[in-house]
Amino acid sequence: MREIDRATSEHFGVSSLILMENAGAAVARFILSDFAQAQRVGVVCGKGNNGGDGFVAARKLVEAGLAVRVLLLCDPKELRGDAATMFQNLLRSLQSTRNPQKSEPSIVLKESELDAPGTLEILAADVILDAILGTGFRPPVSPLYAAAIRKMNASPAPIVAVDIPSGADADAMRPPSATDSHQAAENRVTRDQARGDAIVTFTAPRPAHIFAELTNGPTVIASIGSPLEAVTSKLGLNLSTAADFISLLAPRAPEANKGSYGHVLVIGGSLGKAGAAAMAGFAALRAGAGLATVATPKSVLATVANFHPELMTEPLPETEQGTIALSAVDSALAELLKRKTLAIGPGISRHTETAEFVRGIVKRTVEGTAIVVDADALNAFEGFQDRLNGRSRTVVITPHPGEMSRLTGLSITEIQANRLEVARNFAREHELTVVLKGHRTLVASPDGTVWVNPTGNPGMATGGTGDILTGIIAGLIAQHPKRALEATTLAVYLHGLAGDLACESLGENSLVATDLLRFLPQAFARMRKEQSDEVRVPA
Repeated sequence: MREIDRATSEHFGVSSLILMENAGAAVARFILSDFAQAQRVGVVCGKGNNGGDGFVAARKLVEAGLAVRVLLLCDPKELRGDAATMFQNLLRSLQSTRNPQKSEPSIVLKESELDAPGTLEILAADVILDAILGTGFRPPVSPLYAAAIRKMNASPAPIVAVDIPSGADADAMRPPSATDSHQAAENRVTRDQARGDAIVTFTAPRPAHIFAELTNGPTVIASIGSPLEAVTSKLGLNLSTAADFISLLAPRAPEANKGSYGHVLVIGGSLGKAGAAAMAGFAALRAGAGLATVATPKSVLATVANFHPELMTEPLPETEQGTIALSAVDSALAELLKRKTLAIGPGISRHTETAEFVRGIVKRTVEGTAIVVDADALNAFEGFQDRLNGRSRTVVITPHPGEMSRLTGLSITEIQANRLEVARNFAREHELTVVLKGHRTLVASPDGTVWVNPTGNPGMATGGTGDILTGIIAGLIAQHPKRALEATTLAVYLHGLAGDLACESLGENSLVATDLLRFLPQAFARMRKEQSDEVRVPA
């Protein structure tokens, strides 16, 4: 972030003062919109640039007519640069005729002074702004700051963190696990991390904003003036936002026909699991594919066909157990595969003959064919990982942690502890795209770049949602075959957003997979509207 800010000022002519002004204004906007009932705001500031952002936010809130009290944890003479300038601007605002309070900042230099009546009044406000320490912080926290953080944490008022909760490690890649919770608790005692009920950060998130579970509320990422050309991630990480996909959501050409938007072939289903293949096929259509065919064991074909009349079906020879037989790998199926985007796996079963069929189909697909491999089609490659590769073609795999465990030989615990590196390494080694499902689903590309998805909720932890995702991915790749990675990342975003909209309407407990199909059109509509300078990441 320091490099981004430097480049913004040196190469694009946006001064650091303007960046700070815009940052503080973004914090104030958030308070005014999300805490509209708040009349009294306490702003607790340190001596660095995080405090400078707090001074700007305080000034903006005074100008909006709120009763603002500022607590400064240093001698004003210690302020430097932009922070010193913004403090002087704040003093003028506090003494202006527009501020009936005419309040001066409270200056606290000793821990004992935190118990003064004026300080306690600040911490009893309707909402507290934490502007003590930002993302440049390195431990340890000074005794005065640590005491102030403890006082804030003890307040019943919600705390909005400016940039990051004070004392948090901005580079943290995961929250404390159950195995290291004792150590984490000890770290909090020594580091004294502030509670964050919401966060407003700037330009781009840091790893902790996405992975470390710093807040139970939203994290707002506000644009403050850095052009896109200045914003790069040395970690190879990107957060998916609606703005990233706007070109894939352009209106359709008036002369378009169903052939313009691709044909998805879903191979899957088995006795007792026909619905999985049917959901995947219909999800491809809901995602905008022109045509969708489901190839499935002939004994369950009627079940698939009755799911939705728009689905075409193709019967396949089957085993005695009602799964796809190895004999299905024949010239007729090869013909069926031509000029289609293939999704294989939903409901296909782990029958040994069917697993051999899966490996045969994936091997025989022609160069240029895009393949999405999911569910038991992934399990078919347990012990045969070397046969799963994307050389000269597009291959997307969509494992949950259990399936990833079988593909890599790692335990689920190991995978969950190192999700980013596991997904990235597998994608590189096998030259394919990995969609590692879970909280903050990851999309890892063959070059090691990873997109982190912010949408989705625990209500989606129900059978069939993965089949819906497979269909959406295949449907979008069918429409954008030359932009398969973007289409995959968009599919993951839309899938989670449809789940969020369903959850808003139905609640987490009652959500089922087909609800995502109902809310997918609304997800498309929401994305087209979410083109703003601020991104909200839910907890």
